[in-house]
Amino acid sequence: MLPLDNVRVLDLTRLAPGPHCTMILADLGADVIRVEEPGGGRSVQAAEAGQAGAREQEERRRAANAVLNRNKRSITLNLKLPEAHEAFMRLVERADVVVEGFRPGVAQRLGIDYPALAARNPRIIACSISGYGQDGPYRLMPGHDINYIAIAGALGITGRAGEPPSWPANLLADYAGGGLHAALGIMVALWARERTGRGQYVDISMTDGVLLLLAAAIGESYGTGEPIRRGTSRLTGLLPQYNVYACADGRYVAVGANEPWFYDNLCRELGRPDLVGTQGNVSRRAEVFAAFRAAFATRTRDEWFALLRDKDCCVTPVYDLDEVEHDPQVRARGMIVDAPDGAGGLRKQVGISIRLSETPGAIRTPAPERGAQTEEVLRDCGFSADEIAALRAIGATE
Repeated sequence: MLPLDNVRVLDLTRLAPGPHCTMILADLGADVIRVEEPGGGRSVQAAEAGQAGAREQEERRRAANAVLNRNKRSITLNLKLPEAHEAFMRLVERADVVVEGFRPGVAQRLGIDYPALAARNPRIIACSISGYGQDGPYRLMPGHDINYIAIAGALGITGRAGEPPSWPANLLADYAGGGLHAALGIMVALWARERTGRGQYVDISMTDGVLLLLAAAIGESYGTGEPIRRGTSRLTGLLPQYNVYACADGRYVAVGANEPWFYDNLCRELGRPDLVGTQGNVSRRAEVFAAFRAAFATRTRDEWFALLRDKDCCVTPVYDLDEVEHDPQVRARGMIVDAPDGAGGLRKQVGISIRLSETPGAIRTPAPERGAQTEEVLRDCGFSADEIAALRAIGATE
């Protein structure tokens, strides 16, 4: 048994946050049906036409989607055609969740906004993922991850003092602020439906999600009256015990020895017992920084990790992404796996991060080709062979 068995999700999303959200649901057992545009949409059409840069961009998108769309099925419907719209609404009648990532107002123009969906299925849960949410002065403003983390304040506090902001490579707004928050919102709405019998609307703003991720930092700033600045606060580079240091091989270690006992252990292991007890001594902070830099420069990154990993110092290697899969902890947890790619081979991808003891998630199927399950899904939802043929004849599906 999978925890979301018997939950059917219609996935209208395209960009990273939506597929990430529905991947989480699919990994946990939901029947996620991607509803894609016949022909693949503008990005695919541009790539197939050989438009400059479009082909490479589309290949990158396909590589990412091969992971984000695992465990899903795919159908094609041109929702701009009345016949395809009605076919979609028939799917809605048998679905539990609809997820979309359009700009606010688009779902309403297509006739698939929450009121329209709820009129056909009062138990439906509709989730919209957008940059700024469905209301407010920025609701129609386009953007990407870098814009949302900028507005939310995360970008402004990331990096070193006196240098331009450094943006994280893990798409903080798209995946954490958007995908994870949407999956959580949907699962909470499903739980609420068990008690009320009614669906509801889930409005996910990626900017809002990033703000929630900054809850502790914002609380600290307001509580102390001291704004957190890039490189000048305790978690952004001010302290020697919470920082990054270069090693003899040009690689880096990350130090997170915040507590006094971890700090003192580190000082001893670095050959500087004279610094024990100086953690809170501001007058000696520059001295500690210099001592730590000099010490870490004497060995390679991996030598330091081998020496310190069992010494309660909170020191870890800073990996490049291609090194992560070789780490013994990552391997032990099965977080980088070889999964079938659908073409007889294997593709490395991230494993299941949510561990459930009784109903664990699983990677069951590779990402589908566009429209691969159109006939299967339509038949599952009560369409006859003649109805499917009629939809194909008018270009409502492929």
